[in-house]
Amino acid sequence: MKSVADLLMKNVAIPGGRIADIAIRDGIVGHVGAGLRAETIIDATGFLCLPGGVDMHVHMRGGVQAQKETWATGTRSALAGGVTVVIDQPNQLPPVADIPTLKARIREAKQESLCNFGINGSVSRDADIEGMWRAGVTAFGETFAAPSSYGEAIGHTELASLLGRIRRLGGLATIHAEDVLIGMDDSLSAHNALRPGTGEAQTVARIGALAPDGMALHYCHLSCIHSIDVAAGSVEVTPHHLFLSYEMFDDDDGRAKVNPPLRREKARSKVWSRWDRIDVVASDHAPHTLPEKSVAFADAPSGIPGVETMIPLLLAAVLEGRISLASLIDKTSYTPCRLLGIPCAGFVPGVRADFALFPRKKDRVDPDALHSRAGWTPYEGMEAVFPAQVIMNGGIAYHDGEFTGSPGTWVPGRGYMGDQSQI
Repeated sequence: MKSVADLLMKNVAIPGGRIADIAIRDGIVGHVGAGLRAETIIDATGFLCLPGGVDMHVHMRGGVQAQKETWATGTRSALAGGVTVVIDQPNQLPPVADIPTLKARIREAKQESLCNFGINGSVSRDADIEGMWRAGVTAFGETFAAPSSYGEAIGHTELASLLGRIRRLGGLATIHAEDVLIGMDDSLSAHNALRPGTGEAQTVARIGALAPDGMALHYCHLSCIHSIDVAAGSVEVTPHHLFLSYEMFDDDDGRAKVNPPLRREKARSKVWSRWDRIDVVASDHAPHTLPEKSVAFADAPSGIPGVETMIPLLLAAVLEGRISLASLIDKTSYTPCRLLGIPCAGFVPGVRADFALFPRKKDRVDPDALHSRAGWTPYEGMEAVFPAQVIMNGGIAYHDGEFTGSPGTWVPGRGYMGDQSQI
């Protein structure tokens, strides 16, 4: 081990109250203490220091959907929000359902991504579940129990069989749980009524009942307390279901169209009462351009951008005393890594050296300052705390609005049996 570290973060306020220096060598935390030396020194005095965020639910688009987002623009957005690992969902065009498509997706990300990334595998009748597991998918799904943008619903009999295959591998199945009713989907209130919270909760319960014993289930973007209460698995919520209700928008505003829908204000506020039950906060970053979202409501695609604002919005809630810093870190970094079985970042020797330094003051979300190709945000004007500096893989990746251009790395899943050099 080198006697001088590559990078030293001085005067770090470690959650829990201790002030220490953190020495980083070869992308790993080497020592936590005092009296250390390094080639590059960062003074963290006065900043909140968080482990790099892990957003386990993003849609990075690219390919034939590059007008919405690319790996380059989406991962710049992630870094500027304190996120150093993103997990891409498989419902792309084409979907990630076999080894060749998975490898092509990994190659695309390796060429463009500025942050670390994993890729999930599709769950469908024709998907090569076993092959993709050995080829390095992080998890399976999101698995659609109801149709959504670029995702087809799977019947319960077929889903039970697919979950059994994932269970035998020891994989994690991530679930999109909705029950869609027939009707005219022409407004935010109608969208909420046609994809009701009661149907979401019933679907969560049904999937829990049909899954094999010992199955690792992760319920994505649950939007109401009834779903959270019946979930027999890990629970994910999004910032938009925590901070937004459809009543904050004009009823025909397609920008706020998302699946599951934004709920009423009363239902939104109740989700916060389940904060201790929620395992993960993930953005469900699903960007579309303003022209795409500005057509007639029924024709507008569902989805909103959010990877850059996720941690900043939550950190503002920490400064307000609404939630604890420790719980934010658990839900946006530690628990996603544990569920996915990937290396964790943190404040002890031997772990991944990904950190974000945040000022102790709130700002306002400004769409012109964000980096997603979508070019807009539903959180405009809300209070948030954005990072001043982000360290990834032991080096400075982002500093005061500037990106170093250092490439991100692929994070294969725990079933990986290949050679990264062959991709």
